[in-house]
Amino acid sequence: MDALRELAKNSVLGNPIRLGIMLYLLPREKALFRDILEVLEITPGNLDSHLKALEKAGYVKIYKVFADRPRTAVKITERGAEETGKYLRMLKSILSDAL
Repeated sequence: MDALRELAKNSVLGNPIRLGIMLYLLPREKALFRDILEVLEITPGNLDSHLKALEKAGYVKIYKVFADRPRTAVKITERGAEETGKYLRMLKSILSDAL
């Protein structure tokens, strides 16, 4: 029950879209806004809102890259990687206890 209580405290990763963003970024470290948008199949405004929440929590850094044109990129932070790993371990623990 302690793991469940601890899991519920993380309102940032408790949202399925934000968790999906972090799971996409975790093995890649960074991605373009457009790529995340395509994978999650959500609107640009919705993705922007979730990325801002993740940035405010210190889980990602949003920045511009300039190639043929300016693009928005997202990089997972060390804190974001640690918190996502912790969240996933808690989920695994809860599932193991339930089965």
